[in-house]
Amino acid sequence: MSILTAARDLVGEMTATPTGQSSVSVYETGRLVSLSPWLTLHAERIRYLLDAEHPRGGWGGPGGYGLVPTLSATEGLLAALRRGDLAGAPAQFRGAVAAVDRGLSVLGERLAAVPASALPDMPAIDLIVPALVEALTVHLDAVRDDPPPGLERWRQVAPRLSLPPGMTPTRLARVRAALASGHPLPDKLMHALEVTGPAARRAAGVVPVGPGTVGASPAATAAWLGVPDATTSTARAYLERVVRQHGGPVPCTSPISVFERSWVLSTLSRAGVPVTVPPSVLASLLDTLGPAGTATAPGLPVDADTTSVTLYALARAGHPVDPSSLWSFDTGEHFCTWPKEDGASITTNAHVLDAFGWHWRHTGERSRQLASVVRRLTTWLTDRQAPEGSWSSDRWHASPFYATSCAVLALHGYGVGAAVDPAVRRAVHWVLAGQHPDGSWGRWGGTAEETAYALQVLLAAGQTASDRCTEAIGRGWRWLATMAGSDGEPALWHDKDLYRPSLIVRAAVLGVTWWGRRCAGPEPVEAGPSSRSAMIRIA
Repeated sequence: MSILTAARDLVGEMTATPTGQSSVSVYETGRLVSLSPWLTLHAERIRYLLDAEHPRGGWGGPGGYGLVPTLSATEGLLAALRRGDLAGAPAQFRGAVAAVDRGLSVLGERLAAVPASALPDMPAIDLIVPALVEALTVHLDAVRDDPPPGLERWRQVAPRLSLPPGMTPTRLARVRAALASGHPLPDKLMHALEVTGPAARRAAGVVPVGPGTVGASPAATAAWLGVPDATTSTARAYLERVVRQHGGPVPCTSPISVFERSWVLSTLSRAGVPVTVPPSVLASLLDTLGPAGTATAPGLPVDADTTSVTLYALARAGHPVDPSSLWSFDTGEHFCTWPKEDGASITTNAHVLDAFGWHWRHTGERSRQLASVVRRLTTWLTDRQAPEGSWSSDRWHASPFYATSCAVLALHGYGVGAAVDPAVRRAVHWVLAGQHPDGSWGRWGGTAEETAYALQVLLAAGQTASDRCTEAIGRGWRWLATMAGSDGEPALWHDKDLYRPSLIVRAAVLGVTWWGRRCAGPEPVEAGPSSRSAMIRIA
């Protein structure tokens, strides 16, 4: 299949799946097992947790990325065992007991050994970990006092769990107290409403939105819903739809259509892939943009990251929208993802530079304000480059190749000043040094996604590319060609658990492959949109 055909198929698949496509989450699925045993496909969720356990115990990604999913899966399975959900399935019962045994052992070690400061910057991790440690402690105290049949030995062997060094339950207690007293919670906390425990159930001021979701989260919606009744049909219908999408397990966030469509279109367009986009897709993005910007999904707060990528995608598709909605995220130094954000995101600020830079460069509006913010974001990004050339960490992705690619593409495309070219060269040197012997790139091993980001950096170098750079690009392309159509790539994106937005990842791989082939020589164009036409066209 040619690159153009694959890109058109991707856009068609995106158009036909309005909720978006995201990998399932151990964390979120564990919460449904614990909170909603009445929900369709409960047994399939338990089976998924058992199948997803690592051979030596535990769930989730490497290092600190495994803590939250292991807590959730262990608590969910223990809740199911205590309720007797597996009484009629002896093989699953034994499997769940063994999995909980291993999970508790892993948690006893990790919770004590990994300080809070070393945990990855995942949404609500400082709320989720205390909430789940508390829930497991309640279970284990009950088992010690009165163990259900088959769990008698836990009276002696179940460990005492503690919070990671440096983590306290103080913020969780404040959030719970605010909800119980009827005070409105910030929109961003709705995504993790399940951490508030019983106070979440039909909490005052919390109302499902859009397709029936609370915080665009199955777990948060389940916590609010409790046991459904005639007044909660919308929320129940949302949960029924999302569990059927993957046959039981669920993603952390659903729907993700705005996020998915914006990232896919901006990635393909920047790479020069001549795809035709249905007007309905562009209209859906235009409709989400309000005076304050747009959100990833109904129930989430508007944020600068999604807003800027949506603005950029629309502008490249021939529908530029004034980027004034972004000013509300300006801290005076950088742009926050949302107001009162703790810390700052490299990739959010790179995407804001894309949005403002495109508007400044292409609309003729060369105002002092736009020029000033382009210079300021250029300086902010270059000042945060690590000495070896990477932008090594970001709160929305586990891989430094993603953050480095976002920063390099924004600086190369729209940055101003003498610092831009040296920053790009340092990034190129870092990428070249990080290529694996087989031609791939990746934090924990070669992946198609991270290889695509590394190639984006090298291709952005353009005329500054050396023979070594050209050779590395060729090796990277050849490795990508061997991975065509392969599944099983790791989840690298940050939510409450690591996840993989599959169409966004495919767009990155297709885009960089087209970009590279275009530099080396054009691929034969099939009958259809001309490569000499606009890169993104409307059907």
